[in-house]
Amino acid sequence: MRALRGQCVRCGRSAAIRLIVTDYDSPWKTALERYFPQFMALFFPEAHAGIDWSQGHTFLDKELQKVARDAKLGRRLADKLVQVRGLDGQDDRVLVHIEVQGQPESDFAKRMYVYNYRLFDRYDRPVVSLAVLGDSVGETLGHFGYRRWGCAVSLEFPVACLGDYRERWDELERSANPFAVAVQADLKARETRNDVTARYQAKLHLVKSLYRRGWQRQDVQELFRFIDWVLELPDALEQRLWDEVQTSEEVQKMRYLSAIERMAIDRGFQKGLDEGKAKGLAEGRTKGLAEGRAEGRAEGRAEGRAEGRAELLARILRRRFGDLPEWVELRLREATPAQLESWADRALDATHLETVFD
Repeated sequence: MRALRGQCVRCGRSAAIRLIVTDYDSPWKTALERYFPQFMALFFPEAHAGIDWSQGHTFLDKELQKVARDAKLGRRLADKLVQVRGLDGQDDRVLVHIEVQGQPESDFAKRMYVYNYRLFDRYDRPVVSLAVLGDSVGETLGHFGYRRWGCAVSLEFPVACLGDYRERWDELERSANPFAVAVQADLKARETRNDVTARYQAKLHLVKSLYRRGWQRQDVQELFRFIDWVLELPDALEQRLWDEVQTSEEVQKMRYLSAIERMAIDRGFQKGLDEGKAKGLAEGRTKGLAEGRAEGRAEGRAEGRAEGRAELLARILRRRFGDLPEWVELRLREATPAQLESWADRALDATHLETVFD
């Protein structure tokens, strides 16, 4: 068998694609699920050209979790495993592995290799690994391998870096690929991490651009969610942004504003609901703790008094009738305060132990 190499996608052989991204793994996962072909076209056009998109594609996240669990290589971020088919007519199913991570780790190439061979071992198909890193590493090809005593093991895989797209901003602006907007939003999220004013301007620009590109309603909504997630603003600036968006010429020309407003309202409602729930839980815990302590003290005192009465009655009965049988001990342990009081009265005059409990 030939060495496992990322370029195998060109001939339609099985491929596992591994994406590496930032803290924004959840919106990346959602974007990848909706725009997977566009993602491939933007980052890996050669692999995209080798896939038969007319056959569709299937996400296999559960299968990926099995491999990740077996690998025992630590924390995973935004993992995806996608099955596609090649254009060469072979009956091969292509496995596409995706993980989003901001910066390469010291064992990154090794992990790529481990996932590659584990997927191959489990599914008995050639596997191709592709990587997308948040920051530029100055390389377009990753590598892991070793050679010893004439035996060579090697994996080479293409690497795309989001940071490299900073110099291609104008290209992203003109692109009809929806994933270009996701890249723009991610880049601006990194650049404006400590500059809320710049983030406001970036978010406003990207939201308006959704309307200028002439996309369908669903695309506008999906990409808005991505932008809104990764370019979060303080509440006051969010309100200012929506006021400006509503009156912008771009939005007025389109009919999608109501959908965006609805999502913004829903987000605000959910945020308020979450905050209210958190506050309610905190207040409930405080109140419940106080009430629980008071109730616990009361129950403890009651139980203590009951146990004390039962022990006192047992001592009286032993003095009068000798050692107590097991059934008496059980009755005393399970007795209510009223029963103990009644039995205590009878114990003073009873001539037989059994008559105390009649």
